[in-house]
Amino acid sequence: MAKTKELSKDTRNKIVDLHQAGKTESAIGKQLGVKKSTVGAIIRKWKTYKSTDNLPRSGAPRKISPRGVKMITRTVSKNPRTTRGDLVNDLQRAGTKVTKATISNTLRRQGLKSCSARRVPLLKPVHVRAHLKFAREHLHDPEEDWENVIWSDETKIELFGKNSTCRVWRRKNAELHPKNTIPTVKHGGGNIMLWGCFSAKGPGRLIGVKERMNGACITCIVRF
Repeated sequence: MAKTKELSKDTRNKIVDLHQAGKTESAIGKQLGVKKSTVGAIIRKWKTYKSTDNLPRSGAPRKISPRGVKMITRTVSKNPRTTRGDLVNDLQRAGTKVTKATISNTLRRQGLKSCSARRVPLLKPVHVRAHLKFAREHLHDPEEDWENVIWSDETKIELFGKNSTCRVWRRKNAELHPKNTIPTVKHGGGNIMLWGCFSAKGPGRLIGVKERMNGACITCIVRF
C-alpha cells in the first residue's frame, strides 16, 4: 500500500482552528479536502500533546552504547589491524553482547571501513627525511626542467613469497598512513631482478637483470 502524503503544518493548524470554532470533523474534512479519519487523528493528537508537530518516532535502541562506540573506535584508531572478533570480545567483557555484523555497521557509521592494507617499501627514518628534503628543494623547479630527467629504479621480486593480505580499519583517503600499510623488503627464496625507468615522455622498457646491479651494469642498460 502506498504511503499517503503528509499534511502540511499549515493544514494541520487549520484543522485545529476550525475544530475550536465548533465545526465537526466531517465539515472540516469537506472544507479542506481531507479524510474525516485524518481530521479526527489530528484533533486527538492536539488534545493529547497540545501540538500538531510530528512526534519523535521510536526505534530499536542501539546495541552498543555511545561509550562502547567510543571504546571500539579508539581501539581501531590505535591498532587498525584489530579484528571484529577482538572487538566482540572486548565488548563482551564490558557486558555488551554483539555480533561481528553489528561491529562492522557501527564502525562504518563512524567513517571506518575494513580494507586490505597497502604494501609499501620499508623506509627508514633517514630515507623519509631524504625524500622530504629532495621534494622541498625542487618544489618550485620549472616544469621544463623535469623533461630532461629520467627516473629509474631496480627491484627484486619474490617468486615464492607470502602474498597473504592483512585487513585494517581506516577512514577514506588514509590508505597510506603508516598504521594502514604493510612494509615490504626485497628478499625471499627465488626471485628475479628488474630495472625500469620513466620520464616526462612516458615509461621506458622493463629489463631483466641477471648480473650484479652496479654502476657499470646500469650504464650498459641505459646505452642499450
